[in-house]
Amino acid sequence: MYDVIVIGARVSGAPTAMLLARQGYKVLLLDRVAFPSDTVSTHMITVEGSAQLRRWGLLGQVEAAGTPPVTRIDLDLDFERYGHFTLTGFPYPVDNGFAALYAPKRTVLDKILVDAAAAAGAVVREGFAVRELLIESGRVVGVRGKGASGIPITERARMVVGADGIRSIVAQSVGADEYHVVPPKAFGYYTYWDEVELTGLEFYTRPGGTVIAFPTNDRQAAVFVERPERDFAEFRSDLRAHYLKTVEEIAPGLGSRIRGGRPAHRIMGAGNRPNFFRRPYGPGWALVGDAGVHKDPITAQGITDAFRDAELLARALDDGFSGRMPMETALRRYEYRRNVALKPLYDFIVDHAAMEPFDEGFQDVLAAMRGNQDAVNQFFGVIQNTVPWDEFFNPRNLSSIMGLTEQGTPARLTATVSGTPRIEPAATGLQLSEAG
Repeated sequence: MYDVIVIGARVSGAPTAMLLARQGYKVLLLDRVAFPSDTVSTHMITVEGSAQLRRWGLLGQVEAAGTPPVTRIDLDLDFERYGHFTLTGFPYPVDNGFAALYAPKRTVLDKILVDAAAAAGAVVREGFAVRELLIESGRVVGVRGKGASGIPITERARMVVGADGIRSIVAQSVGADEYHVVPPKAFGYYTYWDEVELTGLEFYTRPGGTVIAFPTNDRQAAVFVERPERDFAEFRSDLRAHYLKTVEEIAPGLGSRIRGGRPAHRIMGAGNRPNFFRRPYGPGWALVGDAGVHKDPITAQGITDAFRDAELLARALDDGFSGRMPMETALRRYEYRRNVALKPLYDFIVDHAAMEPFDEGFQDVLAAMRGNQDAVNQFFGVIQNTVPWDEFFNPRNLSSIMGLTEQGTPARLTATVSGTPRIEPAATGLQLSEAG
């Protein structure tokens, strides 16, 4: 009998298991694959996510694996009203001087996380496929599945955590309610390149497409292309041709560097991935990572979100198990805190994932940042999770950037980029508050 069984041992499940095991709980961590193994990923761990790894004592292992730190961001823009320009900067340091982001391959990162969970005392069972949940009197009490031997195995626990992605067997089995649902808007593909030099994180965005490039392990450049979901079928008809064409059209300078390099991997990617929040808990079960929230990958927030939510969930389960508060209250608070952290950027992402031209208000803000290094660094801090959304996108700050009085801020600007996010899961009927 375990305290917690975690299904899925990647960037949300392994940290959840690690944190609970570090607190002395008996944890079983399951995954159908053996590590190291690859998976489709945006790779990038934002500055805040990298700082989280550092606080957990794991960043040194990421660096030792040859993952280079990135300390510069170039945002390349081209607007009809303002022409072509690039915003260059980086978020201000956090955690006593830390300022870097990392983009490890998942063969590197996931292995480090799984090993950390095992080192903390979690029982790690690789090559174990969960077939069904055990449900008794409406409560999840365990799992059934098969390991490498093919022999059916049953394991029981006080709590089963689904960290098993957007098609989570836990979410499907318990019928987890979904809310703030938005159909797929974008898809992405990427590969690695040898002998392609980068300035840091290079981000090129145009109507109809985005190109992102950054250094990763093995001294390689990871280059991503993202397009609207409506182009998905055509793009897949000839991946290589459409991939290269997208880079050439949106980032010709990078395209020239790619032509001088060598592809080092097959092209990988995915589409048809919806945006949603799920109610992340119920009797005997909880969800974390993409199993609980998924959004289009245009700003590469997924790994950082997984780290934060793993910590929030581990804290909530500890509060419930220890008796500091009822488990229902602790998990309701977990959902609330997750939603407060995620909803503003979620709204921004689903509004922009189709890669339509930026609205005029947002163009005005970006153009006004030219020559204002502090504003650029603060804006990058929003995208890198070190600056709260409403600290940057509020009328007072936007007015300062635009050189206006707060009363003179154009309505189109404040309405476009500083609307109040809706954080309550209306579809569930829950009234969430910090008090629970």
